[in-house]
Amino acid sequence: MKYTVILEPQKEGGFTVTVPALPGCISEGETVDEVIKNIKDAITGYIVSLRKHGEPTPVEMSVEVPIDA
Repeated sequence: MKYTVILEPQKEGGFTVTVPALPGCISEGETVDEVIKNIKDAITGYIVSLRKHGEPTPVEMSVEVPIDA
């Protein structure tokens, strides 16, 4: 599965990362590499928990929207 993640630099350094398709799935790290590794672990844990509780796994859908310029 693929999920969009949003990295936000923090004033004190490092990054916070969220997954819009997985509410509450958030992580942080000092470098981009570290934050990507951490969010992959968080996504895995999130999905394992959903499955354990019989909840459906969210699927992110891509939509192309034409923009008239």
